Amino acid sequence: MQNIDFFEVIERDPTKVSGAWVFRGTRVPVAAFFENLKDGASIDQFLEWFPGVTRAQVEVLLDRALASLTQMVEA
Repeated sequence: MQNIDFFEVIERDPTKVSGAWVFRGTRVPVAAFFENLKDGASIDQFLEWFPGVTRAQVEVLLDRALASLTQMVEA
């Protein structure tokens, strides 16, 4: 897992995108990333379509999601 704090890559502000979780420094909702993946997009495509989002942000998000799933399974 990358040595970057989860909340360094995402943020939530009630005045920004209706309070949705977004990639820090953008207006791109985190949900848009997962929806695009679900619809068959690759990470590279997503990064191309949303140039404000960095690969490092996506990697930290995926690492955190995997860690959360692993914790749930082990609990």
